[in-house]
Amino acid sequence: MVIADLYIRVSTDEQAEKGYSQRDQDERLRKYCANNNIAVNRVIFEDHSAKSFNRPEWKKYLLEIRKKSHKSNRVLLTNWDRFSRNTGDAYQMISLLHKNHIIPQAIEQPLDM
Repeated sequence: MVIADLYIRVSTDEQAEKGYSQRDQDERLRKYCANNNIAVNRVIFEDHSAKSFNRPEWKKYLLEIRKKSHKSNRVLLTNWDRFSRNTGDAYQMISLLHKNHIIPQAIEQPLDM
């Protein structure tokens, strides 16, 4: 069974006004999960820049993963720019997630990993 954490991030009011609001992302991710029979474990709301992974909620998420106390095997986001704006950092984080048996997936920009 696929169990997912939903990662919802905005960094500016402008993003919220242009269709990236946390509520909009939450609705799209939950609809995707319902349509694809994916159970939602938790929702992570973040309001920091994607320039690095030095974000409070993401750091808490990584601690949970490292303690092996997470129950999910996916982390879903709407688009990859919600995950990271730095390609090198993104690849390193994807590798870390994979080592912990978690597959990151952008529902509107699918990649075959």
